[in-house]
Amino acid sequence: MKKFFYVMFILIAIILVSCNRNKDGAADLEVPVFAVNTTLAVQGQIQDHLAFAGDIHAGSTVDVFSDAAGKIAEIHTAVGRRVNRNDPIAAVDPSRPGMNFRHSIARAPISGTVIAIPAQVGQTISQAVPLARISGGGGLEVRLNVAERFISKMALNLPCEITLDAWPGEIFQGSISELSPTVDLAARTMEIRVNVNDTDSKLKAGMFAKVRIITEQKDNIVKIPASAIINRFGEQYVYVIAHEKQDDDTMVTVVNKRNVNPGIMIDGVAEILSGLAPNEEIVLRGQTLLDEGSRVNIIEQVNPLSGTAGQGAR
Repeated sequence: MKKFFYVMFILIAIILVSCNRNKDGAADLEVPVFAVNTTLAVQGQIQDHLAFAGDIHAGSTVDVFSDAAGKIAEIHTAVGRRVNRNDPIAAVDPSRPGMNFRHSIARAPISGTVIAIPAQVGQTISQAVPLARISGGGGLEVRLNVAERFISKMALNLPCEITLDAWPGEIFQGSISELSPTVDLAARTMEIRVNVNDTDSKLKAGMFAKVRIITEQKDNIVKIPASAIINRFGEQYVYVIAHEKQDDDTMVTVVNKRNVNPGIMIDGVAEILSGLAPNEEIVLRGQTLLDEGSRVNIIEQVNPLSGTAGQGAR
């Protein structure tokens, strides 16, 4: 019996210690404080895109052919050399056994840069065999095959971001310059061409490129990580950080429930059409147990939209 009263005394003591007295003398249970991570609502740009991959080609290329069949006697140029229209490219000897003819000179049909010379001295060719390939002034382009379901999103001059393994970390700009008027019946794809802005001449025809076609872009919108939005009982809301003054003049950090109206959502980032202003601090992690007015302790403020983070409990 004594043991029973001793246990009850201990339990009552624990309850009394965990209670506070307000001005009226009433006992209040200690308010729980939840640990959370927060982030800021950002004003900026959001982009919807489609990702593709393809090879870089010279924008305009022309093959050089000989007017006569015969044996290649001489090649007058080299790969990478700049040529003008009508410059000699190769000499072809059309002679036959017992007959000697003057060499036929194959000339450049356009001005540009020689990008390939498949022919070799001593090789016998016909008029249908290309001697060289010349790239004109059309620059470089990436040729892509777009699935039929994405055709409605394609349009001329849509901006593109181009990345290559050869130049890690660099983003080259471009835009859609050509749309095929037909769809490949077997593959159900449409070919598009993306011109590449390569002012530093870093890119080469034949390189493999990854292309992001920006299909929709919005500027000066409010955006937050999509994981901060709670979907519950038909509502979509976030918890916004606020600071309240207590009766003893101390400040505590609490959260206010705020309904939001999300717009487009891309790569884990959500556009907020209404309900939030730029630079408002919201709960990013730890919001599961929160409710209106819950007290919180901010363990870390992160900014995943810019890759920066700020440490410090508040």
